[in-house]
Amino acid sequence: MGHWSASMSLRQQLLRAFPGAEAEVLDLIAYTRPNSSEAMYRWFNLLVTQGSGLFNLYYKLTEDLPAGDWRLFEEQEMDRLEELLADRQPDAVIATHPICARMMSRWKKETGSALPLITCVTDLSSHSEWIHKGTDCYLVGSEEIKEKLAAKGVDREIICVTGIPVRLEFKRPGRRRADGQRRLLIMGGGLGLMPRKDSFYEALNALPNVRTTIITGSNQKLYDRLAGKYPNIEVLGFTDRVYEYMAASDLVLTKPGGITMFESIFSELPILVWEPFLEQEKNNARFLVKRGMGRVASKEPEACLEAIRNLIYNDVALAAMSARMRAMKSRLEEESLNRVLSGLAAEKGARVG
Repeated sequence: MGHWSASMSLRQQLLRAFPGAEAEVLDLIAYTRPNSSEAMYRWFNLLVTQGSGLFNLYYKLTEDLPAGDWRLFEEQEMDRLEELLADRQPDAVIATHPICARMMSRWKKETGSALPLITCVTDLSSHSEWIHKGTDCYLVGSEEIKEKLAAKGVDREIICVTGIPVRLEFKRPGRRRADGQRRLLIMGGGLGLMPRKDSFYEALNALPNVRTTIITGSNQKLYDRLAGKYPNIEVLGFTDRVYEYMAASDLVLTKPGGITMFESIFSELPILVWEPFLEQEKNNARFLVKRGMGRVASKEPEACLEAIRNLIYNDVALAAMSARMRAMKSRLEEESLNRVLSGLAAEKGARVG
C-alpha cells in the first residue's frame, strides 16, 4: 500500500509539472503474476504481522548482498515485463518497489536498452535490494541515505534527496484550532493495526480536553467495535483525505511507515510512533528521534497512554518538532524529478510512462 501511495503521489507531481504527459501507475507484481499476486500479498501480510522475527532476519542477512545476486523472479515474469514495455512504449520508468527496480534493471541489461529508470526508495533505507546498475537516478528520503548509498558504490551525482513522495495536499500545513482542545490523530496503517484492549480506548476518551480521531483503515472489525462507542473519539474506516485530519491535529500516533512519516513531516505535524517491529520501520523511527521530529511510544497500552499525555499537552515540545519538520522540508530537492524529466522531455518530446 505504501509503494502504491508513493506511485500515485509521483503521478500527481508529474502531471502537475507536465500537463500534457501520460503517467500510468501499474502494480507490476499483479501484472506479471495475475493468478497468484493476491495470495502473495496475503502471505506477506501474514509474515510481517505474525513472523516479523523471520522477516527481520532475512532483511539483515541480505542488507549488504550485492545487487546482482537478486533472483526472485524468473523468465515468465521477464516475458510479461517485455510485453508490457512493448505495449506501453514509455519514455521513462519510475520504480517505487525494489522488485520492480530489479526487474527493470535486468531487462535493460539483457536488451541493451537505455530507457531511463528512476528508483524511488520508499523507506529511509539503504538496503541493497534497492541498488541496481540499470538505475539512472535515485530519489531518497534523507541526506543520510544518500551517503549510505554512496558508500555502497552508487554515484552520488545520481542520488537526489527529495523526501519520500506524498500527495500535494500534505504540503499545505493547516492551522491548528485555538479552541483550547487538543486533537489527537491515531492511524494503524492500511491494515489498521492498533491496540485491542478496551481500557486503552476508555483512557483515551477520558483525556481532558482531547478529541481523538482514529482511522482504522481496512480493519473493519476494529471499526465496528469502536464506532459511536466513545463521545470523545471519532472513528473512521478507510479515507483518502488523511491530509485534512493531519492539518487539523496537534499530534499523530501511528506506525513509522515511510509514507506516513513524510506525510506528517510535510504537514508539520509532530509524530509519536508505536515501537516498531520491522527493520525498515526501526530505521524510520531512529531517524525521527535523531532529528527531534518525533518520539517512540511503547506498544504496552498504559505506557503508550503515558507517552501521549507527556507530549500532547507540551506546547514547547510540539512547536519544536514542527519547526524541525519545517527546516527539513526547506532542504529537500523536491523538484529533482521534474528536472530529470524536463531534460528528457526537451530531448525527446517525451511522454512520461
